[in-house]
Amino acid sequence: MSQKHLLLFFSLFICSLGFSQNSGTLKGRVVNSASQPIFNVNVSLEGTSRGTETNNNGFYELRNVDQGTYTIKFSYVGYKSSEINVTVEGGVITEVAPVVLIGSEEQLGEVLLNADNKVNEFTKTSSAYVSKLPLSRMENSQVYNSISSELLQSQVVTNFDDALKNAAGITKLWESTGRGSDGAGYYSLRGFAVQPNLTNGLPALTNGSPDPQNIEALEVIKGPSGTLYGSSVISYGGLINVVTKKPYNHFGGNVSYTSGSYGLNRLTADVNLPLSEGVNLRVNSAYHSQESFQDAGFRKSFFFAPSLSYQVNDRLSFLINTEIYQVESTNQTMLFLDRANELAVNNLDELGYDNDKSYTSDDLSIENPMYSIQAQMNYKLSDNWTSQTAFSQSSAKAKGDYSYLYEGTSAFKGDDPTNGTALEEGVVFGRQMNHQNSTTLTSDIQQNFIGDFEIGEMRNRVVAGLDYYNQEVRNSGTGYLQNGLIYIGDASVENINESVYGITDPTNYTTNYDNGILSETGVDALFADSDISPSISRQEIYSAYVSDIFNPIEALSIMASVRVDRFESESNSQTAWSPKLGVVYQPILDKVSLFANYQDGFSNVAPQIGEDLDGNSVNYEFDPEHAKQLEGGVKLNLLNNKVAATLSYYDIQVSNTVITVAPQVYTQGGELYSRGFEASITASPVKGLNIVANYSYNESELTEGSVGDDFLGRRPESAGPQNLANLWATYEFSGNVLNGFGAGFGGNYGSENMIFNRNTAGTFTLDDYTVLNASLFYQTDKFGITLKLNNLNDEEYYNGWSTINPQIGRNLAANFTYKF
Repeated sequence: MSQKHLLLFFSLFICSLGFSQNSGTLKGRVVNSASQPIFNVNVSLEGTSRGTETNNNGFYELRNVDQGTYTIKFSYVGYKSSEINVTVEGGVITEVAPVVLIGSEEQLGEVLLNADNKVNEFTKTSSAYVSKLPLSRMENSQVYNSISSELLQSQVVTNFDDALKNAAGITKLWESTGRGSDGAGYYSLRGFAVQPNLTNGLPALTNGSPDPQNIEALEVIKGPSGTLYGSSVISYGGLINVVTKKPYNHFGGNVSYTSGSYGLNRLTADVNLPLSEGVNLRVNSAYHSQESFQDAGFRKSFFFAPSLSYQVNDRLSFLINTEIYQVESTNQTMLFLDRANELAVNNLDELGYDNDKSYTSDDLSIENPMYSIQAQMNYKLSDNWTSQTAFSQSSAKAKGDYSYLYEGTSAFKGDDPTNGTALEEGVVFGRQMNHQNSTTLTSDIQQNFIGDFEIGEMRNRVVAGLDYYNQEVRNSGTGYLQNGLIYIGDASVENINESVYGITDPTNYTTNYDNGILSETGVDALFADSDISPSISRQEIYSAYVSDIFNPIEALSIMASVRVDRFESESNSQTAWSPKLGVVYQPILDKVSLFANYQDGFSNVAPQIGEDLDGNSVNYEFDPEHAKQLEGGVKLNLLNNKVAATLSYYDIQVSNTVITVAPQVYTQGGELYSRGFEASITASPVKGLNIVANYSYNESELTEGSVGDDFLGRRPESAGPQNLANLWATYEFSGNVLNGFGAGFGGNYGSENMIFNRNTAGTFTLDDYTVLNASLFYQTDKFGITLKLNNLNDEEYYNGWSTINPQIGRNLAANFTYKF
């Protein structure tokens, strides 16, 4: 870490120490008469400039409030304001009993609920992004998982991959490569590959793995959601939306340090500053450094995210979010299986891979500088209508060396022809490399009109919008070259003639590095004579959409939505219509919701510059794809908001699908289905205990194929394990000598995974896995300490997508956080 970064964090830390124990903290929650949380409620201390807003779960918190008695005022458009009196004691957290705001059309009355009526801290009970309308989970016909920042903090999450392990039906396919255009990690969601391409509901592409420091919530939205989000940043399985932290109107924040295995050093800061009346600034920043769990590799990054809000008056407000991210890393080596020939081995036992070996060096690094900005203006046109204008722009670069191992030679079987020595089975992988030099630029403009009004006695909540999206990819990288051969086998092999095989002795595979071919000088020499053909590709999408949720009766809501997209590029143009329907019936209001939805995805598939099975460059052109989903299930909110659950069954049918044989290799003409069951539960059955648990089952099959008939009748390689499950539970003691102490426990399970599954080449299957995690922590008003042991059972496990990707074993992380 540079001296200027240390100085920045140290200065923030010193400033926070100025707040003495003569101040306390106020915490509470705001709900409506149906016990549903209300978010963005204005919470202010009368007679002071202090205030804040409630979050998505209706919770608020005011820190560093001077001792004394105050009046708290709660106000929100469409509700009667309410006031309560509270007393603040120095060094004490004052739990304010939940407050009920009464709608303007209802009789005014202040109602205080029992203070024990709390929901799980890991639950997000509403979202303003899933349907582009502020809807509670119980009245939304769409299925989604919302992963809260509180859950991530309890797990000492330091990377994006671990954050996503808390949702149902999603698993990592392969690592973030850092390469241009698609360098972010790939994940399987309901049987389809998806990347994290949205921030606050707007496009925000990345060539790396997002830093979790600025995450308020991660929303994993299920099903083909093209009606509201278009087709360029989602998949038929759904989408991943990052909700960032927003400013509030009082001073507060925290500084945090995490240290752990493999040289983990992570320093973060979250500082909120009120600049003037109605103007607030929040800055999130992180420095991260860690070595690979393998014998070579590293990652270091610096993240800076200022966010500015300006409440001009009761009608007009502005919000600007910016993220600046500088990353340098070695991409984790992945083993690509041979796509053109029958597989030499079919599982890890036959391969005999040692996952401690990286087959790379620290000289093979890639840089991913990224920048994004989002600006939003909200203007209240009337009591019933709001105008929302949003603009986003991002730049993601990839510059450096990218490498992977490709099974390009038959397995060693039989005798060494040079001396007749018998060889054990093994596989030769060629190290493929290229020099990345690309930039992906995106811009998006949205204009939404959001209404909440009645026609007769029927309530309507409407969003109507226009959307313009532009993407440009500039590439000046090299082609791929082979840089050495690697033998991978389950036994040491003696008397291998390297001059004949060009391979490395498995007991001393670093010979190649010793010879200099993995040094910076050696790699520069490898590409010294490489031809570079600069290219620019562009696409534009013009869209319009409208969605209406209307209530014929209070217990019944119906959603009707439609979108039209016009896709334009240098080589083709397409137009698509995408309808969406949803129904929610609540036989017990706010307790039980029966829901069903129909979602239609129409994918404007842009031409792609890719590869054929032999690695040659190919210009792919595609016809449109179609996807239809039918889904139904039940959502529950029981025991005074202490248990929230979603159970659903879905069936997705895709026609004329483009089949991704492997990254950058495609075919088209298939039909497939993906159907399954998902269950998500969050619960807080007793005080101090918080639980989140998920399970999913997925069946997928390519039922018709043309060019892609090698996959016919097979489970797609992008589908991931058929069964997935995760659990995380924490318990914090209170009211005794162990007050503030607590423990956490949980883990992830994945069944067998056919990462390679073809009629000609055969199948490669990864074993099932169970990874267990545990933590111990101590929390006070001012600081928290957490000790987290990940993969405590030291499970050796892998992910993949026609690749073999080793995952980290047992590792320890210790976190200290100071709050101010």
